[in-house]
Formats: sequence, C-alpha cells, structure tokens
Amino acid sequence: CVILDAQAACHDATVMQELLKEGFHKDLLVKVELSVVGEDAEGCTVAARTRLPRGIYVDPYEMASLQQHNLTKAVLIPDVIDMEAPEYLATDLLVLLYVEPDPQCSHCFRGALPVHGRYHRPAEDREEALVVLKSPEVLVCCCDHRLSAECWKPAEVEAACSGKNNGPCQWYSVTHKPAYEELILQVPVGLRQHSSLVCVVTLLATVLCSSLILTAVCKYGHFS
Repeated sequence: CVILDAQAACHDATVMQELLKEGFHKDLLVKVELSVVGEDAEGCTVAARTRLPRGIYVDPYEMASLQQHNLTKAVLIPDVIDMEAPEYLATDLLVLLYVEPDPQCSHCFRGALPVHGRYHRPAEDREEALVVLKSPEVLVCCCDHRLSAECWKPAEVEAACSGKNNGPCQWYSVTHKPAYEELILQVPVGLRQHSSLVCVVTLLATVLCSSLILTAVCKYGHFS
C-alpha cells in the first residue's frame, strides 16, 4: 500500500521510462511522481499500465520468480505468452506494474520490469529494428474510500488492488505529464545479404554436431 498526503485540489503526475542493460534483455524502469496537491488519498495503491508492442515481451516464469521473492509485482494481460514467437507473429501485451514508494523522493514511486526483445525479420540495410514504447498510464486504487469524480477518472482494470481491503475496489486514472511521449528500444537484427552465409554455417554446424553425437553413441553406447 502507498500513503499519499494532500490537501488541495487535484492530483497530477509526471512519468518517466528508462531502459537499462544492452542487447535483447533489458529492464524497463518506470518512475512516477505525484504532485503534493490533491484530495486526501491515504492508503491508495499506485500502478503504471503500459502496452508493450509485439517487438518485446515479458517472461511470465521470470516474473513469477521475481514476485515470489518480492522483487517486483505486475499483472500480465494475457498471462499466457508465446515466448518463442518472432515479432511478426506476436501480439501486444498489456502490463500493470505496481510501483513502490521511492525512499529518496517524497511522493515518488518506482518499479522495474524485465523485458526481452523478439527476433525480427532480417533487414535490407540496417542492423537494428526500432520498437516504440508509449508513455504508461498512471492508475490509483483506493480500497478504503472512493475518490472525487472531479479529479479522478474511473478506469476498468482487470487486477486486484493491493490495499488493506481484499475485496474488489475501483481503479482511477490520473492525469499525467510524460517526461517523454515515447521510448525507443533498439533490437539487433540480421541483414538479408547474410542469409546464404548463415544457412551454410548453420547446416555445417548441424552436420558436425550430429556426427560427433553419432560417433560418441557408437563408441560408448551399450546395445543389447
């Protein structure tokens, strides 16, 4: 749960996204700063809802392990993900990331989500594909009381609120100002002119490995 102290008109928020690490495997860091103005929202939960394009995905098994160790908390929609599908056969993924208070900043929250790039089609003249991540939506859930409709817009969210009340409660969307409208992820891709070389090397490696395995089986195997 998150405790927010405010006494004035309405809340708004500033959102920033950042990608950490290199290559196909990255961490998506989301930071949310709520203004100190606004009605009292004590005991509310803050989350960031973002739509991941088909060029990246979240590993549900990795996410389950992180949640088991209380390192992050998120809801994936859908929760069944084809991690082997290439970019051109995949679909978008909706993620609700619960953000926790940042001890270094009052009224600030942060959360991290491990994301992975999918394989793209080979390109003609560039060695990277661009995946665009839009700014996430900031959501607040208050299980103990309802918020004013003048300041908060009700949102339909298929996820439980992690507040004190374990029953269903209403999520609200917060007006926010993104630090950047979108974030660009660069995913390495192959070049089409290298296709023949890649096929030949792959075939040779397959034949060599198969030969080594067959030789080892014939030499050390026990046949009745």
